[in-house]
Amino acid sequence: MPIKKIIIVGGGTAGWMAAAALSHIRKGHAVDITLIESEQIGTVGVGEATIPPFVDFNQLLEVDEKEMLAAVQGTFKVGIQFSNWGKQGDSYIHPFGNYGYEMGGTSFHHIWHHYQQNGDKRPIQVFNLETMAAHFGKFCRTADYQRDDLPPMNYAYHIDATRYAQFLRGHAEGRGVVRREGRVADVSLDSESGFVSSLTMDDGEIIPGDLFVDCSGFRGLLIEQALKTGYDDWSNFLPCNRAVAMPCNRDDGSPPPPYTKATAHSAGWQWQVPLQHRNGNGHVYCSEFMEDDEAHDILVANLAGKPTAEPNFLRFVTGRRKKFWNKNVVALGLAAGFMEPLESTSIHLVNTGINKLIALLSLDGITQNQEDAFNRLTGKEYDRIRDFLILHYNATTRDDSEFWNYCRTMKVPESLTEKMELFRQNGQIFREDDELFTETSWAAVMMGQGIQMRGHGVIAGAVCDTGTNKELDEMEKSIRFLVQSMPTHEQFLQHYCPAPA
Repeated sequence: MPIKKIIIVGGGTAGWMAAAALSHIRKGHAVDITLIESEQIGTVGVGEATIPPFVDFNQLLEVDEKEMLAAVQGTFKVGIQFSNWGKQGDSYIHPFGNYGYEMGGTSFHHIWHHYQQNGDKRPIQVFNLETMAAHFGKFCRTADYQRDDLPPMNYAYHIDATRYAQFLRGHAEGRGVVRREGRVADVSLDSESGFVSSLTMDDGEIIPGDLFVDCSGFRGLLIEQALKTGYDDWSNFLPCNRAVAMPCNRDDGSPPPPYTKATAHSAGWQWQVPLQHRNGNGHVYCSEFMEDDEAHDILVANLAGKPTAEPNFLRFVTGRRKKFWNKNVVALGLAAGFMEPLESTSIHLVNTGINKLIALLSLDGITQNQEDAFNRLTGKEYDRIRDFLILHYNATTRDDSEFWNYCRTMKVPESLTEKMELFRQNGQIFREDDELFTETSWAAVMMGQGIQMRGHGVIAGAVCDTGTNKELDEMEKSIRFLVQSMPTHEQFLQHYCPAPA
């Protein structure tokens, strides 16, 4: 059955990202796209930190970076600072760029470890541009210096998710997407195929469709309530199931840092996302080990200024749908699953879900092969991200609370156990299934949280000689020179994309 009508249920970040991306297929095809949302239904709207592929997504939409960042109070992000995770008092940066670069076919952390064992005292962080820029509060884009002898700057954004959805709404409607205000009262299924055939609105209007994109949030109006798809619960691996979010001013006048902060507390962790004129904050916690009032008090006690809104309490179950594409419904965002925002992957999973949908989509109709491929690829993506998030909780020596005792001793997936043991043995990191996180990402978190390499790859010693040592010296000098010559992050924002106060 040909696809002539695409219906997106739910607005928010996921809905309008889908609408903006799908609107581009209308250039060469006679397809109607309608987005249904109700102003009476609030959006979660706390996912304000992104990762580098999000920059590519906006470029594909032909979005002007300056215009977008000014509209969404955006700032730049070169990584995430983790505090109190491996043990209380510790802090490290998970950077977006690599440590050094590959030498002789060997990853840089093996080269660095060889020199460490031979008396070099320099920490690996000095060989990473993003870490050093974060440390000194500096920022610029690669395009601003364009020199082959200097490393590139990898970055993402901090955004006001609600403003971003509004920005994309204008983009999508300008390309023919129709917004329908109202609530969905009923979902009709075809008696033979089981496909969703139409939606009945609260005013009685019936809206037929051929392909439905479910962006209705945790409740999964189509993917779960109508199609009974099922859910894989990962609470045994990722036990946090509550969050309280609250924006605040920066009353101390401090400039916005070019990184997200993730600070561990006694039964979870707190995020701080710096926008141009405020901070986004939230406390993710486990209800088995902490009450809502205590979580709220901890959050308020650690804000950078006066709260600018009432607390928003959220409940969730970490996991994923058993299918992301079921019959003629594709779930995106919270409707597809939820993995807490520890590594800013929520918006990223919307992004990659849209990419796969567009790549697989045929307007001639829906086939089982399309559905199976989407589910297989998306499932692998969720599994790899899940393992990376579990690593943060499990790789710890904290024993100051029952929550951390549980996380430190819990059984983790064998795929993660293998990765940790291989790194301990000789620093080896194997990336699987084109997974999101790089060798540097895995190495940064493992070393940052106390998993140390006992050895390194056997080729590292053969690669390292006098010339290699000089190369490391030049690498460090180049990064130091570049960071010293950069403007501060705040200066760059004021010049490049200032947002109205």
